[in-house]
Amino acid sequence: MENRSEVNEFILVGLTDAPELQVPLFIVFAIIYLITLVGNLVIIALISWDSHLHTPMYFFLSNLSLVDFGYSSAITPKVIAIFLMEDKIISYNGCAAQFFFFVAFTTAENFLLAAMAYDRHAAVCKPLHYTTIMTSNVCAGLAVGCYVCGFLNSSIHTRDTFSFDFCSSNVVHDFFCDFPALVALSCSETHISELILFFVAGFNVFFAFFIILTSYLFIFIAILRMRSAKGRRKAFSTCASHLTTIFIFYGTVIFMYLLPSSHHSMDTDKVVSLFYTTVIPMLNPVIYSLRNKDVKSAFTKICQGAKSSLGSFL
Repeated sequence: MENRSEVNEFILVGLTDAPELQVPLFIVFAIIYLITLVGNLVIIALISWDSHLHTPMYFFLSNLSLVDFGYSSAITPKVIAIFLMEDKIISYNGCAAQFFFFVAFTTAENFLLAAMAYDRHAAVCKPLHYTTIMTSNVCAGLAVGCYVCGFLNSSIHTRDTFSFDFCSSNVVHDFFCDFPALVALSCSETHISELILFFVAGFNVFFAFFIILTSYLFIFIAILRMRSAKGRRKAFSTCASHLTTIFIFYGTVIFMYLLPSSHHSMDTDKVVSLFYTTVIPMLNPVIYSLRNKDVKSAFTKICQGAKSSLGSFL
């Protein structure tokens, strides 16, 4: 008979046990999280405040920022707590909640990137019909669909993962409750669950990726047919930020969940997980804001308004 015990809590190994690295890493991750929170919340506030940004592209961008804020907040605070207080214990329910929200928001981001690609396709390929294609109802429906798919997918994986029997060891060899690390602790037969993850995650990723590839195929064809060099540059510039986000997001997701486990080690998984759980949510607002004149213009207006208000008050 196998040695089994009821697990009420897990111990997260974290990134490193080196005492001399705890404070520097705490500072680094605290700064990353602060930039992530401020960056994403500022983009949401700017888009809500400036009527010039009330367009489908910025509507989806505000939802992307909300999703980045969500899954970063599900992971990073616990990572910071591990460095600051060496609090590596997470309850069973806390682990399940962390896993649930992380999967929900990453799946929603997956489909949001596809919706944004469809929006760019409509803008570049059918500019005269853009306003009739991307109506407010269509945009709202696409956004709601992304969140529904995210939370439905997360419910399936969370129920499946936390129905496992866990062995006497409750040490999670990762810095958060992720599927590969949890499967390693299970006494149950996990082959079927891993197949379910592979097929469901594979379908979600490749379905969204197919929409993105198809959209950009038509976009590139439309750009090549443009006679004006200025028009081609403008079309490319509207897609550049989105393409950058796509390459970063799908590269890490495919490596982590769709390649066979023999292709990467647990330490490699940590590095890749660290990148897409903490760095990507910080990069997205930077990518979209620094290269976007409309966002920078809206931010300048707010700063000038705040400066004028402060001057009149003083």
